[in-house]
Amino acid sequence: MAWLVVAYLGSLAVLLVSAFWSTNTFTGAVVHRFTTHNVVKAFTDAVFRVTTLRTIGVALLVTVICIVLAVPLALYMAKLATPRVRLLLVIAVTTPLWASYLVKAYAWRMLLSPEGPLAWVGGYTPGYGLAATVITLSYLWLPYMVIPVFAAFDRVPDSLIDASSDLGASDFSTLRMVLVPLVFPGIAAGSIFTFSLSLGDYIAVTIVGGKTQLLGNVIYGQLVTANNQPLAAALSIIPLAAIILYLLAMRRTGALENV
Repeated sequence: MAWLVVAYLGSLAVLLVSAFWSTNTFTGAVVHRFTTHNVVKAFTDAVFRVTTLRTIGVALLVTVICIVLAVPLALYMAKLATPRVRLLLVIAVTTPLWASYLVKAYAWRMLLSPEGPLAWVGGYTPGYGLAATVITLSYLWLPYMVIPVFAAFDRVPDSLIDASSDLGASDFSTLRMVLVPLVFPGIAAGSIFTFSLSLGDYIAVTIVGGKTQLLGNVIYGQLVTANNQPLAAALSIIPLAAIILYLLAMRRTGALENV
């Protein structure tokens, strides 16, 4: 707990404090003089506002895609697959987590390239841009959705499904009225990972996004390229606030107990 407070919460405190500093316009050095200019600019500038909305939209879209892909796969793994097939599917889902993040991102860059395999086979590829960013992020974070949803399905007693069938419910009714309410906390838990990881990503966006700008890229650019640490810190408040609001929204679903 002490390490968490010092290393994590302490660094966040320094980040928030530095957002109220300024920079010397001539040397670029950070000036420890209180000002609200950076925070006001981060929340009112039209470019930053559009980038924020785009970033949140991408994070939500990636989350929805991961849910759509993860729920049927997790249901099959937990309730329909034989023990051998289940083991193979668990290995298939978790193995990509051991691969390098950069290797996976660059692999999608090659796949989505205008001269890549997708163009050879299907004659069409989205190339680099917003669509490529969503596809790549969905692939990268899908295991973080599948694992908690699979665990949620696995905890549902088979007797409940049998009882629902005995009472005359269809498969769809059983899924909607019995399984979904029970596994929703697992879905919400997975969405915390997919949403927060997509919200803060900037490496994959740089690799496959082309000219797409998300908050992570803008913050990185202000910190490294523009050498404006206070403005970068002020912009970092936006995804931090979005994640906190998302966590508060998920709290009532029981998701935090499933993380």
